[in-house]
Formats: sequence, C-alpha cells, structure tokens
Amino acid sequence: MSHSISTRKLDLNSSPLNLLDARAQTSETTHELEVADLLIAYLNQLGIDYVFGIPGGAIEPLYNALARSERKAGPRAVIARHESGAAFMADGYFRNSGKLGVCCTTTGPGATNAITGVSVAYENDIPMLVITAQTPLSRFGKKAFQESTDTGIDTIGIFRHCTRYSTMISHIEQFETKLVTAVMTAFGARKGPVHLSIPLDILRCPAPVSAPSYNLAALIKTPSTCDINAVHNFSKELLLSKNPVFIIGSGCSEAMGAILHTADLINAKIITTCDGKGLVSPYHPNFRGVIGFAGHRSAVNLLSDSNVDLITAIGTNLGEWCSNGWDKTTILNSRLIHIDPTEFNLTHSPMARLHVRGHLLTVFEHTASILSKKIPQTTPPNIDTSSEPRATKSETSHQRSPQFEFDLEDPDSYYIASTPIKPQWLMGQLPQLFPPNTKFLADTGNSFAWATHYLHPFEQRMGERRLKKRSNRESRRQSRSELFQAAVEFSSMGWAIGSAIGAAIVSQKEPIVAITGDGSWLMSGQEITTAVQEQLCIVYIILNDAALGMVKHGQRLAGAEPIGFELPPVDFCAMAQSVGADGYLISSPADLHALDVDAILAKRKPCVIDVRIDPEQTPPLGLRTRVLQGKCD
Repeated sequence: MSHSISTRKLDLNSSPLNLLDARAQTSETTHELEVADLLIAYLNQLGIDYVFGIPGGAIEPLYNALARSERKAGPRAVIARHESGAAFMADGYFRNSGKLGVCCTTTGPGATNAITGVSVAYENDIPMLVITAQTPLSRFGKKAFQESTDTGIDTIGIFRHCTRYSTMISHIEQFETKLVTAVMTAFGARKGPVHLSIPLDILRCPAPVSAPSYNLAALIKTPSTCDINAVHNFSKELLLSKNPVFIIGSGCSEAMGAILHTADLINAKIITTCDGKGLVSPYHPNFRGVIGFAGHRSAVNLLSDSNVDLITAIGTNLGEWCSNGWDKTTILNSRLIHIDPTEFNLTHSPMARLHVRGHLLTVFEHTASILSKKIPQTTPPNIDTSSEPRATKSETSHQRSPQFEFDLEDPDSYYIASTPIKPQWLMGQLPQLFPPNTKFLADTGNSFAWATHYLHPFEQRMGERRLKKRSNRESRRQSRSELFQAAVEFSSMGWAIGSAIGAAIVSQKEPIVAITGDGSWLMSGQEITTAVQEQLCIVYIILNDAALGMVKHGQRLAGAEPIGFELPPVDFCAMAQSVGADGYLISSPADLHALDVDAILAKRKPCVIDVRIDPEQTPPLGLRTRVLQGKCD
C-alpha cells in the first residue's frame, strides 16, 4: 500500500541544499510504509520522544524510519557511544518522564553490548523496550556476519534471562501482536525491560496495516485496584499501634502524597530504603534516615527500639540493601506489614503479620480516608523548606548547618571544610550550591555510599504535604519527581553517566547533577559526547581519588589483600574540554565556592567538575562488608 506518487519536478538550477530538501520531500511522499515506520507510529502513540541507540547495517531500516519521523516532529534518534549507555539513557528517560524507555541495537555485538544496561533495568523494574536487529531470515544458519540466532550467538535466549519477555518476529503478521504483548508486559504486574529481535528483511517489509491497529496507550493503563479487606485490616493495625514506623521504598513515587498524609495522621516515624531516599525530605520532622547500605544509625536504632510495635514496609522488595542485610531483628519479624503491588516482592516477607497487595496510591487514599474518620484532626505544622536560601560563595560550611532528626556517621567531616576535600563535606555543600529543584544521580561505588549517607537535597514540596485537609487530588503528587536517584540491586558502574542524559533530555528545567567516580568515568565517560551533541546541561561531579575506592576501602575493612584498586592520575577536565564540554578542577573548598553555578547551568552544554577528594576517608560500607563476610544471616 503506497502513498500517492508526487508529480512535482525538481529544479535542476536549484542550490545543492534545496535539491537535497526537495528530494527528501519527494521521497517522503513516495515512500511505502514499512514495518519500521509502523513501529515508530506505535511509539508516537505512546508519546515517546526519543529512541536511544547506535546505528548499524541490520538496524538501518529503523533509523531510516526515525529520520522520517524526526522530520515530522515525531520520535527521534539519540546516538549513544556504547549500547549499554543507550540502555542507561532509556532507564533515565523512564525514571524522569514515566514514559517507556526505548533503546535499539544492531545485531550480534550490538545486542550483547546492551546486556548490562538492560540487566540494571530488569533488577530495578524499569519498563524498557529493547529492539535488536537480526540478519535476514534467508541467511539464518549460514554463518552470516554477526548472526545472533539460535544457530549462532542466541541473543533471544540471552535476553530471556534479563527481560520479562524476549522474542523474535519471524513473520510480518506477528509484528503488532508481539509488539503490543511486549509493551503491555513491560508495564505489567512486575515492570521491567522487554526484548524484540527483528530481522532486517522484516523491518524493511511493507507494513501489514497503514496505521496502528491497537490503542496501546489505553492498553497499558493498569487498573487502580487493591484488596479492600486488607486495607481495612491495615487501618485497624495502624489505629491500634502506639509507635508505628513507615519504611518507604522506591516503588512509592506516585503515592507519596497519600503515604505522607497517612503518616501524619498517626504520627508515624519515617525511614527510607537507599533507593527510596529521594522520596522524603530530609527535613521532615519524623524522618529518621536511610536503612541498609550506607544508611544511618538512627534508622537502625529506631527499628531496634522495643517500643516500636508496627513496621510498615511500602513499595520495596526487601532485598539485601532494603532490609538491612535481611535483618530479622529490626525488619523481618512479626511486627512487619508489607504493602506492594507485586506478588513477587511480597514473597520476600513470609513472616509479616499482614500483606496488602494493590495499587499503592489507591491503598493509601483508602487508608487515609478511613483514618481521617477515626482520628481527631489537629493542625499540623506547616514546614516549608522552599524558602531556605542557597549558600553564597562567601559562606563557609559551619555558618549554615542544616538540622536533621537523624544521625550522620562523621558529622565533623560533614560540617568542617578542609584540604584535601572530604567527600562528606562535599555532599553537604552540593545542595547549597545548586537550586532546590536539582536532581542528583548517584553512581555505583563510593559515590553511592557518600551520597546516600551525606547528600540531602532541600525539599520544596514539604509545605504542600502538610496541609490540614486534602482531597484525593491534593494527596497525589507527580511521579518521577525524585530529587535523589540511584540504581541498586544489579548496580552497574557508569549507570548515572548515561541515565543523566535520559533525565536531562526530558527535565530541561531541572538541573541534573551526576555524582560518579573516576573508575566509573573511565568505563563510561565517553557518553558525555552524547550530552555535548544534544546540547544538554548536565553537571558531572567526579570523585577523583585515583582508585577504585569501594574496592580499596572494602579490602581494608575486610582485612583482604590490597590489590587491583590503583588507577593512574587523570586530568578529567582536560578530557572534558577535548570533547567540547567544560571542565573545572576542584582541589580546595575555596575552589568549590568560586564556581559560578548559575553560569554553568545557563549553558547548553555539559561540564565536568573534577574534585580531588581525600583518598583516606572511609565511606560507610559496614553493612556491605558484613554481608560479604557472611555475618548478616
């Protein structure tokens, strides 16, 4: 089914640029809709703006379709430098937009390169569509170049182990059904990446239909259901409790308004898992810190308090990092109520006195409604930290000391400026240097440990949450609004470098700061050239200690042999400047305060801030060390 052929003639006397434009327009009107175009039409239906990946011969029809789409202001290609980086970008795109992340690769090594990034999405329940190409069907089993079928390197089989759904489209008639199944699975009961392998000849075949047959945007909407009897039982437990504690996990994003309203009604203390940290203001009067890896002693002490009679874990899988190393004394005991939309996560808490399965926003809107009718209403304090001033360049750290209701492991290093720069102090300064709506991404390694324990962004929404009366609409908050983001579970080094690009491309009014280490940068720092090409303002802060810091300090804490952690001295500023980014070397507190952050954020380009940190400062790695030594079971 072809579009009508244009009879417009080309003017041979036109300029070369005009001729190219005219030929493109003529090609547009004569082009027959291909399967690749139909795929892009479905992405457009979902409101997806970008496809992250790297071109190649076998995936060429998809890039042709993306070129045609971009001319019509539809989804366009963003070119990564490594396929795993493309998956990290798609991950960051979903986290900050709520839209399906899409990445694509060519066949063979293009597909296998993406596996690490896809695996991170799998372990963090990130909806992602992974499209990989295949050699033409007629060449299967003939040792074709980069063949990755079941007679070669079976990428469909490989991806089955790190996606929720992995299949090859072997006939055109399968295309729509398998695509729709894949996307619905990505947003299913247990969200995650899905994989479609599409042979070159299928991608370039005429599409079986002229427009999408399915309303995919409607199909992926999940019902806001819950077990209402369990909700009533949960409400009774809360009303009977004298000292309740809420543990906030990463799955709580959409429901945070209703969850905090419920916590206010019963005056519950609040802690978060390390991946839920960005969902609660560190200035909330009932916040007691982070549980688990690089967490706070005050959170552990709270859970160890015999007066605490009810612990409600919400939106968390209660894995190693989210359960304080499977701690039966503090969390995994009969005081626990586990609330989650996914049955898989609920299987991790057989000891819980109550399980509540359901859409978290619905669960807590019902719960708050029940509690509001039972509990006398008082006017809560209206705490609004949006008026907190940013530090000026002349201020020193001890002149503006934030007050927390949780304990820092090394408060002296957090508050006192010194040279070489202590990472603790640096983490405390970053929220003062950058605007309150800044999103901080913490990479795997010591970057994550330092940021989890010591980085506490100012929360502008506090005042909004502590209103005396709220309707259902008022208790809702936008999802994808976390001011602190990290990838736990599979935890690949370099995640934040690529994810920051996915975040920045959809959050251009919110500064993006990625905190990473020199080891991670040497793995994945080339992705900054994508940020340069896309004119994205991302601030990359590199904690430069010329070492694989977590390896180094982990060996010391465990009494292991000191081996393999040294890195050569590297000038990351020079590296950044060589690819068109800005670079700043920070060797002292004065250097940091001399930064003109407003000027940096006004530019349409990324920058690297190379911070020479004190290499002898030990990050809070105690829990991870105990788990590795088998002391947490």
